Amino acid sequence: MTDSGMRKISVLIGIGFVDMLGSAMVFPLIPFYALRLHASDWVIGLMIASFPVAQLTSAPLWGRVSDRFGRRPALLVGLAASAVAFVVFGFAVSVWMLFLSRLIQGAGGGTTGVAQAYIGDAVAPKQRTKALGWLSAATSAGVMIGPAIGSVSTNLGYAAPGLIAAGLCVINVAFAWRWLPETAPAHRDRVTDAPARRPLRDVMWEVVRHPRAPISQLIWIYAIGMLGFMSMTGVLALYLERRFGVTEKTIGLFFVYTGMTGVVMRALILGRITDWLGETRVMRLGAIVLSLGLLLVPLPHSVWLLAPLIGLVPIGTALLFPATTAVVTHLAPDAERGQVLGVAQTFGGFARVLAPIWATAAFQALGITVPFYIASAVVAGVIVLAFQVKGGGGEGVGGGSDAETARRPAVGGG
Repeated sequence: MTDSGMRKISVLIGIGFVDMLGSAMVFPLIPFYALRLHASDWVIGLMIASFPVAQLTSAPLWGRVSDRFGRRPALLVGLAASAVAFVVFGFAVSVWMLFLSRLIQGAGGGTTGVAQAYIGDAVAPKQRTKALGWLSAATSAGVMIGPAIGSVSTNLGYAAPGLIAAGLCVINVAFAWRWLPETAPAHRDRVTDAPARRPLRDVMWEVVRHPRAPISQLIWIYAIGMLGFMSMTGVLALYLERRFGVTEKTIGLFFVYTGMTGVVMRALILGRITDWLGETRVMRLGAIVLSLGLLLVPLPHSVWLLAPLIGLVPIGTALLFPATTAVVTHLAPDAERGQVLGVAQTFGGFARVLAPIWATAAFQALGITVPFYIASAVVAGVIVLAFQVKGGGGEGVGGGSDAETARRPAVGGG
């Protein structure tokens, strides 16, 4: 990786860490705050789903805006939106204000695909899985530390976690404004000489109409895997509260543990495993481990027995999602990289919407362990899809060279 590319993604990684730190301070507290405002379990599911509703609506638009005007301004606006959302959360005195906070944050969170496209611009193809793993490690570190800070800060008052998270976002915006370089000027030159980009609806429709095309298949793997993972996430706090008596003051410990596992995997192990197995096999391995983890989580009746089993979930996601996204960056045409990754985030967003709604409904109606078993079965379907992806091993992406993958069609026609 060149020194220039390393400097660019280092700043992005730092920004991603602080952004996720603020989000992770607030997210585990939502069920407890909602219960205090007399929300039922299924309403909490809708509240959690409101974030991805806004995210899936905004993600492809952010991707297209970043292709046209640059990654940097899109990321800055997304960070600023998070600050506003956390202020609303801090002063929420009703359920609708919690919903509003989630919607604002979700609209800003639609820039996830922009951050991935930023890495696609700045990093050579063979280094993208490793770079995406570093970015994921930074966000996992935020997930690890944020809940602990959020739990402790509740001792300062009901509004403290939201206001502290908002303050971190303001600092992050200032840092990004000063230090985050743009990767799109040269990219914009390429777009100028390239054929006109397809309408956004055409790209999305291609994923549905040609599900076995190279990128379409990967987007479905990403989305269905996200459905299984977020189904667990949607009920985890409720499950821990019902089975082990966890509260808003102790929930942070669980996120510290799983976050630490994710950081170690993504920062220290993912790159080596990818060099050894290739991205396609890493994707398959991640799906297997994630499905197994979801299956085993509801079995223990002791926190100490739960710990090693729940650790399989961040290990599986650390392998599955960065590898899948990296392959997408290889296959997407340069002029549409942001748009295609935005579309991937949109399909992932649909999964994030559906997951907490059905999971909390099943949790309430069928039993507290049922969502985990269904989520495991869903990810088992991802395993089947992942083994249908061509290629694997040391050759990296789809068994072809970088030059060959650059010439492949974006979605359809494969």
